[in-house]
Amino acid sequence: MARKAYPRRARVTGTLMLLVALGAAGCTGDPAAEDSPDAKPAGGQATTAQAEPGKYQTLPQPCRAVETGTLDAMLPGLAELDQEQRQKAYEGTSSVTYDSDRRTGCRWKVDSADAGHLLRIDFERVVSYSASVSDDARAQAVYGDRMKEADLPLPSDPREEQPERRADDSAKADRDEARATAPADEAGQGASPETSEKPGKGKEEEKRTGKNEEPADETADPSAPAEGLEPRLLQQLADDAFIDDQLTTSSSGSGQRTVTVVFRTSNVIVTVEYEAQPKQVAEVPDSASMQEKARELAGLLAERLSDV
Repeated sequence: MARKAYPRRARVTGTLMLLVALGAAGCTGDPAAEDSPDAKPAGGQATTAQAEPGKYQTLPQPCRAVETGTLDAMLPGLAELDQEQRQKAYEGTSSVTYDSDRRTGCRWKVDSADAGHLLRIDFERVVSYSASVSDDARAQAVYGDRMKEADLPLPSDPREEQPERRADDSAKADRDEARATAPADEAGQGASPETSEKPGKGKEEEKRTGKNEEPADETADPSAPAEGLEPRLLQQLADDAFIDDQLTTSSSGSGQRTVTVVFRTSNVIVTVEYEAQPKQVAEVPDSASMQEKARELAGLLAERLSDV
């Protein structure tokens, strides 16, 4: 009687199925693990995020960035030139740079019978070579260095100054009270309101008669701009901006004034330098007028950059 082969066939079939299952498990991974956002690439190294590039990849043509009407206002000597000379002066002189994609500039210099004027503009496109530092962040650091070079006084937070001012006012009030009561205490008298007021009245009398007047401060810098025109931050120009005003006087008393406006928009830093030197002895260029013209030009250049 023949033996039945069913059990052997069952064992062979079961073995093949087990091998197929093991092979599949070894060749494929967990789909859920592969789709996980925390999954790392081969080698166990995470992908590093790249810093954002700057907004500007090109710069405008500097000698074409200033309109002729603006040049007429800032360089009065243009009106004294004939048509051919004026047209040549309008063209300006390009600054020598090694990479026009990174830095460009132009200057205009015109003399008149009354004064000489110089206008210079400079565009610098800042690029960060660090993968972790954006172009904008690098440009902001370069702008900060320009502020330090100009020795610009930084504004302080009024909230931080307020406690110190209150402490100073309180200390001053204590000192004034001590001075007012000191004569009565030294005399050993219980000072009445009438007697305690006499020293104060005496001081007021000295002030009225001029006997106790302090000498005027003769160390003030005559070249310093008037109040409100000192070097300062400009709040409504580009991302960051400041204005500087320097006056250099000669032995004859005439002065050369240089007004500089520096502003940053994204990864581009723009410098406007406006200089005037009168030819008359003891004449000083007007600070307010020069600052106004330099600021207006800076605003126009900021608008032109936005179109690049």
